[in-house]
Amino acid sequence: MNVSGKIIVITGVASGIGAEVSKQFKAAGAHVIGMDRNEPSESVDQFIKIDLSNPASIEAAVNSVPEDIDGLCNVAGLPPTAPAEIVMAVNFLGLQALTEALVPKMNQGGSIVNVASLAGVGWPAATEQINTFLSDASLDNVGGICEQLDIVGPRGYFFSKEVLICWTMKNRWTWRDRGIRMNCVSPGPVETPILADFIATLGERAEEDMRIMDRPGRPTDIAPVVQFLCSDESAWVRGANIPCDGGMYAHVQCQMNNLA
Repeated sequence: MNVSGKIIVITGVASGIGAEVSKQFKAAGAHVIGMDRNEPSESVDQFIKIDLSNPASIEAAVNSVPEDIDGLCNVAGLPPTAPAEIVMAVNFLGLQALTEALVPKMNQGGSIVNVASLAGVGWPAATEQINTFLSDASLDNVGGICEQLDIVGPRGYFFSKEVLICWTMKNRWTWRDRGIRMNCVSPGPVETPILADFIATLGERAEEDMRIMDRPGRPTDIAPVVQFLCSDESAWVRGANIPCDGGMYAHVQCQMNNLA
């Protein structure tokens, strides 16, 4: 996977998967522009403070990014313990706004990688809500749209990832004339600072998932997949949602479709 010399913007670099993605890109010779609301402990080549729920903060961050970037890794996100409208703002609408604002600064053949989640696996049953959200929602009206669609409590996290997966697929060819591609990686439970939030929110369901898995994922399991999707070798992968979850996606599909 050749990413040496590439300029990569990574959100969520202060902890968890984002910190590990940043670390691995740096080790591979990429120039890393890190974004987060908190200062990262690992060094990056440039750090830009950002609040993905705030349009003015997003605009300021975009203005601080140089021209000719090669990749954008959207890793930052909130757990299901946060209010649904804030989760939707950060996990999708802010991500969407940042991405669309950075595309004009992206080189030919650039790559956008969105970190979604196994939690988004139920998107086929929610397409009507998803299409309404994609059509009508903005950072200015997210609270009202969540109320309209009955997106409350932990459902906000699941819905944010369902929307993200669908938005990624819908943009499979949006920037094809410039060779810019967009893909998703969907981790299962991962040992990060927010894993406890998932267990606390999902209760028995989370405990059952943990029993089925041989172990939770680690950021080191996810980062190489993100890096591959930013490498030249992945140029033909477009609009994909790649599970990276120790087999949990396959397990869910087998259960849902009565496969042995």
